[in-house]
Amino acid sequence: MTNQHLFLFGGGPPFTEGLARRFASVCASAGPIALLYVPREGTSWMSYAPVLTGSLEAHRKTDFFHFPLSGHPTAAQLAALKQSAGIVIAGGETERYQQFIVHTPVGAVIQEQFQDGIPVAGFSAGALLAPDECRIPAIDQRDGRDLVLEGLGLLPDAVLSVHYDTWDEAANLQQAFTTTRRLYAYGLPERTGIYLKNNQLVRQEGPLPVVLKRTEEHTCQPSSPPSKASFGKITES
Repeated sequence: MTNQHLFLFGGGPPFTEGLARRFASVCASAGPIALLYVPREGTSWMSYAPVLTGSLEAHRKTDFFHFPLSGHPTAAQLAALKQSAGIVIAGGETERYQQFIVHTPVGAVIQEQFQDGIPVAGFSAGALLAPDECRIPAIDQRDGRDLVLEGLGLLPDAVLSVHYDTWDEAANLQQAFTTTRRLYAYGLPERTGIYLKNNQLVRQEGPLPVVLKRTEEHTCQPSSPPSKASFGKITES
């Protein structure tokens, strides 16, 4: 069986230290790490990219393929994505990431690579694309309304919220968990990252994520020494 590796972050880059090390360790031995992003007017991606790549370079990953997303990916871009050793989806306007990735040739390659064991990491908007449904809260939507769009299906039977603390997403996550009847719900605070291996949560770093499981609610074991709160047992493998 080929293992699937999914890294999700509640805010923007960088990787947390332990998850950067783990991501680097599960990348394929050959090929670049693909960095997918939606260009932002008035900002320079190449000046921002080191925030994302620096933590991976610390673990000897120095070959990167910068992939600006658009409605017309080139054959060369898709070919490079198919040869990637790892895939990172940056943050920004979630609706545009969904438009340029889901049900496109780009999304199809991501899904194929993921199934073949290539690790996929998503920051903020990139993380929201992972479940079957991409749930965009009003605070992250240009018209100020909640949206439910199709996701990539890398994290089945789950709903996900990012910026859980700063966007005050508790009510939204609980509502989504209740109405969709999904098995899991993940609420990721801004500086939190989680690693799922074969859809099982095995590691988290940063502030505790909220993890809801059908019939019970629990939080996962922190990377720092536990406080007096009660934590669910998470094993790392």
